[in-house]
Amino acid sequence: MSARIILSHYQAAPLVRSRRLGEAQVRTSIDLNLTMTIAQLSDEGLTLPDGRVVPWPVIDEIAPNQSGCFLVEGDEFEKIQTFSEGTGRAVTLYPTPGAPTVLISGTPMHRIKDSNPYQDTLTKVRSIAPISGRVLDTATGLGYTACQASRSASRVVTIELDPAVSEIARLNPWSKELFESPKIERVFGDSYDVLNGFRDECFDAIIHDPPMFSLAGDLYSGEFYARLLRVLVRGGKLFHYIGDPASKSSGSVTRSVVKRLAEAGFRSVTAHPEAFGVTAVR
Repeated sequence: MSARIILSHYQAAPLVRSRRLGEAQVRTSIDLNLTMTIAQLSDEGLTLPDGRVVPWPVIDEIAPNQSGCFLVEGDEFEKIQTFSEGTGRAVTLYPTPGAPTVLISGTPMHRIKDSNPYQDTLTKVRSIAPISGRVLDTATGLGYTACQASRSASRVVTIELDPAVSEIARLNPWSKELFESPKIERVFGDSYDVLNGFRDECFDAIIHDPPMFSLAGDLYSGEFYARLLRVLVRGGKLFHYIGDPASKSSGSVTRSVVKRLAEAGFRSVTAHPEAFGVTAVR
């Protein structure tokens, strides 16, 4: 079965320029720059090594659109976005030069200024390295954190609240491992409630990367931190993403988070401004 063709303006715009220059062969990507391939340009469009053709009218439509990723099937294309019945929010796959992010009500769920979603994930995971054993990822999203943690963990349990986000992740080439890795277990539900079903001290590390406080305030509560503490082994590490500590809003939230983590029983709560979060130890 041929791989899906997923394009954004980062792939389409260079194709338009190559056509204008009269180039007959290009190095391009049909999976949002995850992998590269050599393809041919003709009067019809982009001809891939497997014989499929992406017509010029499709490429010309995608090239100027800087806010979407598009699933291309023949001469049809569709923006990768949906509406969440559960949250009432729009969910959109948003392009970057590399791994895309997901927008929820227009808000990116990864850093895209002075960083990128892939580097953002690496920075979070490295803040509690080395990672081993069983890892809890409290907010799946596109699954980048779960995938990266699974490189060294024996098992990663990742929780997603919204099936609509999972629907978008399935179409994201960079999320493929989330659905194929035998080391990753996907769980659906609200992390606040799902944690009640885990036994005491069953995770060696936790990566808590919730949406912003205004979207998920209960995931910043003292009660939730107590639940995280219960399922973490003694000596286990927690990373908690909060947001840019230099911003007024995130700075205030950070101070509250540090206070509540300590009150819940965490120790060695340490700021990691490079990762926009804090670490703590049980």
